[in-house]
Amino acid sequence: MANISILGNGNMGQAIAGVVSKGGSTVQLLGSDDSKTQVNGDIVILAVPYPAVAGIIAERGEQLAGKIVVDITNPLNFETFDALTVPADSSATAEIAAALPSSRVLKAFNTTFAATLASGTVGETVTTVLIAGDDSEAKTELAGIITAGGLRAIDAGALKRARELEGIGFMQISLAAGEKISWTGGFGIN
Repeated sequence: MANISILGNGNMGQAIAGVVSKGGSTVQLLGSDDSKTQVNGDIVILAVPYPAVAGIIAERGEQLAGKIVVDITNPLNFETFDALTVPADSSATAEIAAALPSSRVLKAFNTTFAATLASGTVGETVTTVLIAGDDSEAKTELAGIITAGGLRAIDAGALKRARELEGIGFMQISLAAGEKISWTGGFGIN
């Protein structure tokens, strides 16, 4: 189906790899020790914490040109859990898109936890991945990969909607960190 590179082999990287592999795509999973390995995928998923993104762009920016780049980050202040760290009129995804003008940048996977990606459900509801971006063909391609992996995908609108997706991700993480919801649960969409 597709050739996907995932930068980040933590819980989210592993969970996303499982979803895309289940759908028949090939996966290249690259961790921090693989910085010298060339990115092979036509789709590159940044499954790293937001503070790591600038280093990846500096190191691999040329390799990402012409590719679909998927930002899964939630740029929140992990010390206080009280705010997003990007300006109120922007998003992490918008910053990444500005830094990678030759890439087709999307926001996705940031409103789900690794456990719900791996299980395919939030409670009894099929896990839904919200996708935002300005390239409709890229969104359609990513949505097809997600649905082939057994999940639902919803086009959440233009790249400017990434800010709201980051707000949803921030709220969900804050609730889980405060032990008000489980890291194996979260928001579901029927």
